[in-house]
Amino acid sequence: METILIVDDEKNYLVVLEALLSSEGYEIMTADNARNALHCIRNADLDLVITDVKMPGMSGMELLSECGKMKPDLPVIIMTAYGTIEMAVEAMKQHAYDYITKPFQNEQLKLTIRKALEKYRLVKENRRLSEALSDRFRYGNIIGKSKPMLKIYDMIEKVAQSKASVLITGPSGTGKELIAKAIHYGSTRRKGPFVSMNCAALTETLLESELFGHERGAFTGAVSMKKGRFELADSGTLFLDEVGDMPPSLQVKLLRVLQEMAFERVGGTKTIKVDVRVLSASNRNIREDVKEGTFREDLYYRLNVIHIEVPPLRERADDIPLLVKAFIDKYTEGKAGKKIELTPEAWKLLYRYPWPGNVRELENVIERALVLSSGGVITPQDLPEEIEAAESHFDIDRFIPPNVPLQEALSQIEETMIRRALLQSDNVQAHAARMLGITKSLMQHKMKKYQIVV
Repeated sequence: METILIVDDEKNYLVVLEALLSSEGYEIMTADNARNALHCIRNADLDLVITDVKMPGMSGMELLSECGKMKPDLPVIIMTAYGTIEMAVEAMKQHAYDYITKPFQNEQLKLTIRKALEKYRLVKENRRLSEALSDRFRYGNIIGKSKPMLKIYDMIEKVAQSKASVLITGPSGTGKELIAKAIHYGSTRRKGPFVSMNCAALTETLLESELFGHERGAFTGAVSMKKGRFELADSGTLFLDEVGDMPPSLQVKLLRVLQEMAFERVGGTKTIKVDVRVLSASNRNIREDVKEGTFREDLYYRLNVIHIEVPPLRERADDIPLLVKAFIDKYTEGKAGKKIELTPEAWKLLYRYPWPGNVRELENVIERALVLSSGGVITPQDLPEEIEAAESHFDIDRFIPPNVPLQEALSQIEETMIRRALLQSDNVQAHAARMLGITKSLMQHKMKKYQIVV
């Protein structure tokens, strides 16, 4: 539902216009002077401003100028009973969307408003697509070619085209939001907004306001109407991160929205209907929370139509070379200098470390190492002390495949080491062979055995 602000010192016009445009399905806010209008423009989620020119104090032309400074894309229609060619030219110079004179024809005004809102929708959509494209380029999508990640890619491809709710679980720092974005941008909703919300970051009152919005005066500090995340995500996707931390009272309201796709803003009585796909994530074991009675069972099943479990980094160590390369590229982009490499000792430490902070921790470690390294080489001395200390506590058991015969386990380990060496050496077989302490001919024999093609 689009929101229009009408600004006029003549209250009769405010009443008439509010009645006329409300009947068209718009949400209307009014202000009887430019100062109050500026407050609304600054704090409310508006789609259009219609303002009179002649007003006491700040004029409509001055309001147009201030609005352009705060929200340059927000369309403004200038309205006055004192229409002149000079004023129309000046309004268009200041980037007013259009200029109409009183008295106006109702149909003409409606048509002008529809055109202004359509243009603003296109501007917002282009901005969303640009930001989404930039975001995907910056993160390089999801990085990983290990078997666990290949399974996740397959799952993403299958669920993206459905409307089903998806629950993404896994430890912090594993990239759950990236997976949610991949589902959104692979779906038919890709042109709609992707809106995210961390359910653990706010108090219960603020969380309810962020999710469902609030009306002016709903609580102390609610100085203007605000749309919530559900409303902002209409026709797109809402990602609820750390949904397991949502208070029980809000779990009931969330369940109702998922069932009916309808809600009321805090302090409001008007029911708002939306079309939103909900993706959620948690680092908690929500099934255990259900057993303990801290999370509603009906809500759990509503969120968990499809379940994607993201493994910790220690269970997909094959992805470490790819991730390291991606982070090096990210933090050296645009900087002159030779290629950054890691010494064999540094690589060994990265593989042996259990990565409790997962991919996010690895990124921080690489960024730090790039700052501290010299000569284009990252050495063990450039890594945090806890990574060096972890070497003496190397747990080989977690690298051994469970419940497989000895020869099969050895083959899996051998194949993994060869693939890692090739990744680290940029597929230079002679270099990879030296890293493994074998001859190039033996390396080629092993590659043929495991059908490794580079």
